[in-house]
Amino acid sequence: MLKTISLIVLVLLIALLAYAATRPDSFRIQRSLTIQASPEKIHPLIDDFHQWQAWSPYEKLDPAMTRRFSGPARGQGAAYEWSSEGKAGNGRMEILSSTAPKTTIQLDFSKPFKANNTAEFTLVPQGAATQVGWAMYGPNPFVAKLMGLFFDMDKLVGKDFEAGLASLKAAAEK
Repeated sequence: MLKTISLIVLVLLIALLAYAATRPDSFRIQRSLTIQASPEKIHPLIDDFHQWQAWSPYEKLDPAMTRRFSGPARGQGAAYEWSSEGKAGNGRMEILSSTAPKTTIQLDFSKPFKANNTAEFTLVPQGAATQVGWAMYGPNPFVAKLMGLFFDMDKLVGKDFEAGLASLKAAAEK
């Protein structure tokens, strides 16, 4: 009986691992929001990492988080490193390109797990308003595929993007 149960558990585990292996090799999470402000008013809040404390939900994860800025104050080459013993983990961001319609950021996490992704902000004028998009995309390694069977990463990260966009809206519409 124990042997049969062990065999069933082993087969189910192998099936789970095999199914995880079939998941996509890359991911993309994105959200958008209309902000009643011009791209020229919104862009500086994204283009300058010093401004992120006013709107990024990740800045609120650990009040004791240490921050280090390097490179130019804003735009291409500006970099931001953070270190946290709390939920924020450790990582680094660097702006790869930045114009009012699109800002692309290399996003590297080192703790609690390693990940190398790209974050992208798009600003599309809509009359007096702007449609702001926030996306993150990158490779989906096997461990992430396996975790994705139990956790909906789009919903988990997506709620952070929604909160961040709402805070960005409040900051830009002041």
